[in-house]
Amino acid sequence: MTATNREDELEAADVSTTPEHDTTPTTAGSGEVLVRGAVGDDLAGVLSVGHRTWLATYEPIAGPEYVAMGLAKWWTSDVVTDSIRKGRTLVAVEGDEVVGVATYGHQDDAVVLWKLYVLPGHHGKGIGTRLFEAVVRRAVESEHRRLTLSYLEGNEQAARFYAKHGFTETHRETPGSGLPESVWMARDLDGEEQA
Repeated sequence: MTATNREDELEAADVSTTPEHDTTPTTAGSGEVLVRGAVGDDLAGVLSVGHRTWLATYEPIAGPEYVAMGLAKWWTSDVVTDSIRKGRTLVAVEGDEVVGVATYGHQDDAVVLWKLYVLPGHHGKGIGTRLFEAVVRRAVESEHRRLTLSYLEGNEQAARFYAKHGFTETHRETPGSGLPESVWMARDLDGEEQA
């Protein structure tokens, strides 16, 4: 089974409630950034982050066809609305603009981090780390013992970020059609404290 199929299954199976808003502000760059659970009014901003980051991230690695496929499959109004309603989307907001997004789901004793994207102009300001930490808190609060994720081989920025945050590679999946491998990583959460 491919990662894509597993995400589709989790999208359909997860019925968790909307998480409490994480109103811990952080200053990143010129303004204050708030990380919180997404609400319906965030839909356009979440979609904007997806469309802007996917092109910049994946076109050099996997080509325009992969970008078009991913946007059509994972960044549509229906998919994003469903994830927001199920309480599995977090946003980083600066002023009125959504500048970062994280989406997660539950699988066995793990939380799977499906999406973690920050607008290119906001990289290096700690926003991705804040979103990541918010996902870790939710995983620990829901008593999950492991956090897993995948990234495409060639995405060196993602590889460095996840290694820095304690992830180790578990396996790889080859999608075929000349696309790069998906590198799966995991981090145990046994020592984490509940917030």
